[in-house]
Amino acid sequence: MIIIGITGTIGAGKGTVVNALKAKGFKHFSAREFISQQIVKQSLPVNRDTMTQVANALRVEHSPEYIISQLYEQAFQSKENCVIESVRNTYEIDFLKSKENFFLLAVDADIELRYKRIKLRKSQTDMVSFAIFASNEKREWNNTEDTKQKLKACIESADYSLTNNGTIEELNQKVDKILASIEKKVQKKDFRPSWDEYFLEIVDTVAKRATCDRGRSGCVIVKDKQILVSGYVGSPKGLPHCDQIGHLFKKMIDEDGNISNHCVRTVHAEQNAICQAAKRGIALNGSTLYCTMTPCHTCAMMIINCGIERVVCKQKYHSGQESEEIFAQAGIKLDFACTAVLKYNKQ
Repeated sequence: MIIIGITGTIGAGKGTVVNALKAKGFKHFSAREFISQQIVKQSLPVNRDTMTQVANALRVEHSPEYIISQLYEQAFQSKENCVIESVRNTYEIDFLKSKENFFLLAVDADIELRYKRIKLRKSQTDMVSFAIFASNEKREWNNTEDTKQKLKACIESADYSLTNNGTIEELNQKVDKILASIEKKVQKKDFRPSWDEYFLEIVDTVAKRATCDRGRSGCVIVKDKQILVSGYVGSPKGLPHCDQIGHLFKKMIDEDGNISNHCVRTVHAEQNAICQAAKRGIALNGSTLYCTMTPCHTCAMMIINCGIERVVCKQKYHSGQESEEIFAQAGIKLDFACTAVLKYNKQ
């Protein structure tokens, strides 16, 4: 499965690139369409200003990468090659680049040519003068606010770039070459993992030391791309492990009212990592925590009080909604490599 994100300047031909990829079997997910649907729900006119205003409002209300994360979730669930149009914020790029087999493609063209193109397509959002067109692009080019569009930074972050000053045939040839390069990389795994992928792979290795076979989870805490501490699920020091004498089950009522079995013999991976930091005098303020699944409520409260700023989970925990809520209240960024719910025996 390949996911290609499209970024670029207004009228550069992003839609034409999308069409070329659709002809190759890619499924299309559009940020423009997603935002337009939100505008219609609010009974607002669909134009460039409301597109920008509503998109920025969604990012403020939810998170800077909210729009793209919604489209990515749909793309991931499809299990097909997908193209996501348009990526316009650096947080969106960070989110997408944390996912496997994602590539960002930037499209640009001369501004006069781009203006002629938008006039020809006669979209509701494009019926503006050249002065307004240039002003709109300048506004979106290099914003300093996290929730707003940053075209310049997005284009500079692209894995592939193309200039679309020629014919559609020439553009299609460029797309074919880029797609061939992407497919070759995916087949050979000929690309470096993102930092999130890298640290989540280390989480898997740490988890192999876990001593509770119901959920062999691991955790690493990172700052400035350096590992500070790690931890895995296991009994307190000197006490017998589940792998030695079996589990210590207690029935608990989950958030949804279901009754589930929890093993309480062990200390969670996140707790063990935080304990290691305390033991060694390592400050965790401003760090990122990587873990196997959504931290439990107790772990979440400890994470908040440690000053950890971001949590990245491989999967969701079946009873993690409460943790997600308090992370949001505390302003902690929470990301999932996969939104599937982790299942294990005797749950």
